[in-house]
Amino acid sequence: MSRAKLSQDENLSFKINYQLLPKETNQLDLYFSIPTDMGINADTLNEVDFFNANIKSHSAYYSEQLHLPLVQSRFISQNKREKTGYRLNLNLFCYQLRIALDADVKATLQLKEPDEFFPAAALLVEQTERLLKNLRRYTPPDNKLKPYFQNADNYLSWHTEQTFLKLLSGGPKSSEFNDERATLIGFCQQESQYRTEQTYNSQVTLDDPNRITNKMKLLERLIEYGVVFNKQTTDLTLNLKRLVKGLVTGVIMAFVMFIVLNARSNFQEVTVALIVLLGVIYGLRETFKEDLTQWAWRRIQRKRPKWRNKFKNSVNDDIVCTQTIWLEHIRKKDVPPDVNKLLKQRRQQNKQAAHLMHFCSKNQVHVSEFLPGYEEVQQRITFNMASFVRYLKKGAGKLYALEGQKISKKSVERRYQINLVLRFSTDHSTQIERYKLTMNRSEIVAIELMDEAATE
Repeated sequence: MSRAKLSQDENLSFKINYQLLPKETNQLDLYFSIPTDMGINADTLNEVDFFNANIKSHSAYYSEQLHLPLVQSRFISQNKREKTGYRLNLNLFCYQLRIALDADVKATLQLKEPDEFFPAAALLVEQTERLLKNLRRYTPPDNKLKPYFQNADNYLSWHTEQTFLKLLSGGPKSSEFNDERATLIGFCQQESQYRTEQTYNSQVTLDDPNRITNKMKLLERLIEYGVVFNKQTTDLTLNLKRLVKGLVTGVIMAFVMFIVLNARSNFQEVTVALIVLLGVIYGLRETFKEDLTQWAWRRIQRKRPKWRNKFKNSVNDDIVCTQTIWLEHIRKKDVPPDVNKLLKQRRQQNKQAAHLMHFCSKNQVHVSEFLPGYEEVQQRITFNMASFVRYLKKGAGKLYALEGQKISKKSVERRYQINLVLRFSTDHSTQIERYKLTMNRSEIVAIELMDEAATE
C-alpha cells in the first residue's frame, strides 16, 4: 500500500515523500492549525508568495530494489552506438547506484555494535567495488561518448569515497576490527588514487574544498538527466484574475458614470460644488476599487486550484505526471469531518485559538509504463517554514530553581506548536495522521507523530 512519509529536511523545513504507479491518481491534503499568537493569517502571509518561495516539488523514477544497477549494466554495453541511449542508461546506472549506496550506508550506521557494524561495512565495500568495476568495464571507445562516462565515473568515485569516510566517522570504534577498518580506508585511498591516475580533477580544484564540492554538485545534476523529471509550473489563476479585475473595474465605472450623469443634470453649469462632488466620487472609486477587487477575487478563487506542475521526461519531453495544487487560508467550517475529529483529540491545554491553512496536491500519472527496472515514480514536496519565523517572538527569559541553599537560573526560549494533519488518499485507501511541529525562531525543534494516526 502506498503511503506518504513526513520527515524533517533541514533546520526550518520538512519534506513529504510518496510513490506513484503507472496511470495512478492520488491526493495529498495538509491542514495547518496555526496558533493565533504566532500572528500568521491571510493578512500577513500571502499564499502566492509562500508557495513561490517556500514550497518545492521534485519528481523522479524510484525503485525499492537497492542493487538494481547490477541489472542495468547490460544496457550500457548494448547502446554504445546511440548517443542518447548510452547517456540515458549510464545515468540510470549511476543514479540508482548513488541511491543504493546512500540507503545502505544509512542502514549500516544504525548498527551500534562493532561486531555487527564492521562485517556489514566490509560487505558493502565488496558490493560497491563490484558495481564500480561493472561500470568501468564498459568504457566507450567513441570520443563523443567519453565525456559522459568520465563525468559519471568521476562523480561516483568521489561520492563513494565521501560516503565511506562518513561511514567510518559515524560508526563505532573498536580495536578488534582493525583489519576491517583498514579495508575501508584502503578502498577510499584506492578511489582517490584512481581519480588522480585518470586526471579527472586539477590540483587547483582538489586544493579548494569549495571548488571540488561545487564541481561534484554539477556532475551530480548531470547524471540526473533522464531520471529526474523537468518541472514546468503553470499559474492557473492568471487569466481568471485578469477577468475579475476587469469585471470589478467595469462595474465600478458604470456606477460612477451613473452618479456623474445624475450630478450633471442637477447642476446646470460647472460650479465649485460640482467639482468637489466629482472629486469625492473619483476619490471613493480609487479607495474602494482595490478592496472590492480583493473581496471578489477571494470569493471566486475559493476552493479552486492555483498551480499545475508538469513533470516531463528530460530526454523526449513527454509528460510523465502532473500535479495540481491548492493553497488557501480556510475557515473552521471548511475542515472535513475526519480532519476535524483528529484535531479535537488534542489535550485540553493544547486546544487554543488557531488559524487554518490548507494545502492540497492532486497527482496523476499519464504514462502506462516506466523505464526498464522502474515500477514507481517518487514525488517529494518540501516545505520551508522560514516565512513563519519572521512573525515569531524571541521570548527569551530565565528559569529560576532552588538547589539546596543556592538559586540557579537557566536561559529559556519561546517555542510554538503547529498541529498538522496529513491525509493521503488513493483509489484503495486513505491515510490520515496528525503531527505536532515544535519550532522556534531558528529551527524546527521536533516533529512528532501523534497516536491518533489511522488508515482506512
